[in-house]
Amino acid sequence: MPIKSKLMSAIAGAAMLAGAGNAFAADEITVAYFLEWPMPFQYGKVKGIYEKELGVKINWVSFDTGTAMSAAMASGDVQISVSQGVPPFVVAASAGQDLQIVDVAVSYSENDNCVVASSLEIDKDSAKELNGKKVGVPIGTAAHYGFLSQMSHFGVDVGSMEIVDMAPADGAAAFAQGNLDMVCGWGGALRRMKEHGNILLTGAEKEELGILVFDVTSVPADFAAEEGELLAKFLKVTAEMNAKWNSGNYEAEMLPVIAKDAGMEVDAAKATIATFAFPSVEEQLSAKWLGGGAQSFMGGVANVFVKAGSIEAARDSYDSAVNSGPLASANGQ
Repeated sequence: MPIKSKLMSAIAGAAMLAGAGNAFAADEITVAYFLEWPMPFQYGKVKGIYEKELGVKINWVSFDTGTAMSAAMASGDVQISVSQGVPPFVVAASAGQDLQIVDVAVSYSENDNCVVASSLEIDKDSAKELNGKKVGVPIGTAAHYGFLSQMSHFGVDVGSMEIVDMAPADGAAAFAQGNLDMVCGWGGALRRMKEHGNILLTGAEKEELGILVFDVTSVPADFAAEEGELLAKFLKVTAEMNAKWNSGNYEAEMLPVIAKDAGMEVDAAKATIATFAFPSVEEQLSAKWLGGGAQSFMGGVANVFVKAGSIEAARDSYDSAVNSGPLASANGQ
C-alpha cells in the first residue's frame, strides 16, 4: 500500500474511533510514554508521586510512535500522552480527531534526525545524490516532518525515493544490516543509527531553517473538559519534576531512576537527556509556545504534509487544538 494511503487509512480510522466517544473510569487513567526517551517525569512515575497527588490508579503504557498514541487516544484506551511529537498530533487533528495540546513536554532539535549510510559518503554538499535512495521513516511523526523539510531544503525529489514506514528501533536495526540508504528517528535508536552513518544537518542548522522539534503532552478534548482538575494535577507534578531536574542539584538522585525506567544504561540516558530542554511553565505559556507559537507552527507542519501528499488538508486554524487552561491552573493562575 502506498505511504499516503497507509497514513490516510490510519488517521481516518483514528478519527472514526474518536467519534465513538472515549469512556474511562474516573478512578483510573492510562498514560502513554516512550521507552529510550529519558525525561524527568519518569522520576515521579517510578516514585509514585503522580498517583499520590492525583489520587487515582495510573496505568503507564509504552508506545513506539506518536501515531500509535493518537490511535490509542481515539479508541479511549489512553487519556494522556506524554511527549507526543507535534507532527503526529497535527496529522490526527487535521483528520478530525479532537485532541488538545496541554503542555510542551520537551524541545530536542539535536535528538531527532536522519542519518545517511557511511558507505554512500553523502553530506549536505552532495545531498542531491539521495534521489532514488531507500529510506526508513516513521510516517506521520516529528522525524517524518524533519525528513520532508530537509529533503525540500536540499532539493531532493521525495517521489523518487523508496520510503519504508518503520519505527525508529526497527529502522536502526535495518540500517545496521545495510538494508537502508538513509534512516530517520530519535532517542536511543538515533544513537545506534549514527554508528553506521552521518547526519546532514545539526540541530542548530535545522532550527535556522525553521525546522523545530518539540513534543507535547496531549489529551482527548473530552477528557480535558471532564477531568480538568485531574489533568491540572498531572501537569503540576510534571512541572515539578522538570524544575527539580533543571535545577541541576538532583541529577545523581534522579538519573539512575529515569534511566532504568527508560530501559537504558545510565551513561546512554545521560547523553540523551543532555540534548533535551524542558521549558518552565512560564515559558510554555509565553507567546513562543502555547501563547501562539505552537499554533502557528502546527499550521506550517500541516502545510508541509499537505504539499507532500501525506494528508488531504490542513485545518483553517489550530488555535482550538491548544488548551493552556489546565497548565495555567497548575501554575496557580
